[in-house]
Amino acid sequence: MRRKIPSNSALMAFEASARHGSFARAASELALTEGAISRQIGRLEAFLGVTLFERVGNRVRLLPNGERYAAQVRQSLDRLERDSQYLMGQPRDGTSIEIATIPTFATRWLIPRLKHFQQRHPSITVHLAERMEPFLLADSGFDAAIHFDHPAWTGMRKLPLLQERLVPVCHPALLAREGGKASLDDLPRLHRRQNPEAWQDYARETGLSLTNPAIGPRYDLHSMLIEAVLAGLGVALVPRLYVEAELADGRLVAPWPDAVSIAKTFCLILPEPIRLSEAPVQAFAQWLLEQAAQGC
Repeated sequence: MRRKIPSNSALMAFEASARHGSFARAASELALTEGAISRQIGRLEAFLGVTLFERVGNRVRLLPNGERYAAQVRQSLDRLERDSQYLMGQPRDGTSIEIATIPTFATRWLIPRLKHFQQRHPSITVHLAERMEPFLLADSGFDAAIHFDHPAWTGMRKLPLLQERLVPVCHPALLAREGGKASLDDLPRLHRRQNPEAWQDYARETGLSLTNPAIGPRYDLHSMLIEAVLAGLGVALVPRLYVEAELADGRLVAPWPDAVSIAKTFCLILPEPIRLSEAPVQAFAQWLLEQAAQGC
């Protein structure tokens, strides 16, 4: 069945006229005559059976239906432009995949390793996007997601990758100020906003005594916590896999035990089933599982 969609020319003329509040300025932007813009708007109104503009002398004003339609058309044209530019930027002899992931996992673990994937699969471009919360993978535009195991992923294929095991870390200068003998309770504690009870849970698990464990500034992302710790602002519970490099070179220290009970599992989430036509996604999944198996 033929779609009931106005012509692109009419929609572009309408969007420009609505944005400028003027047929003349829309004509100038689109390199058309004012009469051509007026005719396009007339055809669009006839097609829709709705009056979109009120003509007031040499000016035009959107009517309520026109205002709503203009916002919808603008979003659709913006999306179409983005999608077109995306395809125009694709390599001629290659393909690409869209991966949604937790931002700190992307910056601290995944991106530093992507060069190895590119070396193995130079024809596959990996696009990354941030998603903090689980979402419906089907029809999302993403080929896969890297996220925590969660009931929201029920019905999809979940491949376990790594454990997010938290460890208290701080700048070595904080301990040096106390002669290297500061207890955890002596140091200012930093918190992740989404996990406000982490310090209470840690104290209960390890048996360490913490006075007022909820006191201290809160940050949205683990990446913010890590930067705060590097700046010497306090001690924070962060995933060990995010700070291995800093611990190895001495920029951070972790003289306290890891948390075990408050660990989470990172998973690669894939649609089920995976079709043979999705070979690039399969190649990425295989590489990611190999990287996770190395435990680094």
